Amino acid sequence: MTRTIGFIGGGQMAEAIIKGLVQTGKVAAQQIAVAEPVASRRDHLASLYHVGTAARLPDIVSGAEVMILAVKPQVMGNVLADLAGCYSGQLLITIAAGLPISFYTGQLGDTVPLVRVMPNMGALILEGASALCRNARVSDDDFKYAQELFGAIGTTVAVEEPLMDAVTGLSGSGPAFVFTFIEALIDGGVKTGLSRQVARDLAVQTVYGAAACMKQSDAHPAVLRDRVTSPGGTTASGLQILDCSGFKGTIIEAVEAACNRSRELGEK
Repeated sequence: MTRTIGFIGGGQMAEAIIKGLVQTGKVAAQQIAVAEPVASRRDHLASLYHVGTAARLPDIVSGAEVMILAVKPQVMGNVLADLAGCYSGQLLITIAAGLPISFYTGQLGDTVPLVRVMPNMGALILEGASALCRNARVSDDDFKYAQELFGAIGTTVAVEEPLMDAVTGLSGSGPAFVFTFIEALIDGGVKTGLSRQVARDLAVQTVYGAAACMKQSDAHPAVLRDRVTSPGGTTASGLQILDCSGFKGTIIEAVEAACNRSRELGEK
């Protein structure tokens, strides 16, 4: 992966991607430059990852073969206006949530090759889940390249753009749902007599271990659940409460609500 990469924005998600690329050796630090207006962030990225930095977007565009747009959706319009004056046809990759491909082509033209990515919080520890889609201007080789880039920070899947709102509802918002579940497990442990620290340690490792088992198995989650559910046992009693309270249906509705909200935001 010898292409030079220019990051527009040097926030947490940009740093996660840079960290993954440099630590895994997929891209050398000297092939990466970051345009970031905040001096403290520039200093941080330069000192920790030894990448090039600049205060202004035009200062990195000419030397980049790939541009990664890593700014918040609400400022993307201004960024694209600045980019339009110096953009010369490079592959663009955006990680801004909610903005459709048409938003970018509307400002930069229909000929721009664009990959839209929805990463999630796990990218911060190189355990992310990223979904990618593209427009017709992106070649198979370029799309494979984008998948390899985001493979440095976790798992990737390819979807069609109309499914990106569903991705946002599931993996984008999903970490918050999991944190809420872990919080409930901890509170349950405290209620039944454990110290909060012990309950936290057990809850976090329980969720982590269960997810690892799921990742290493092709079995349906119901099959794995049955393996730890003895007839008339403790787990069966607990599962009955979850079923009676509509736990599964509530999670489905939460994902659907997040998906619908993502769709609404994208239409604004």
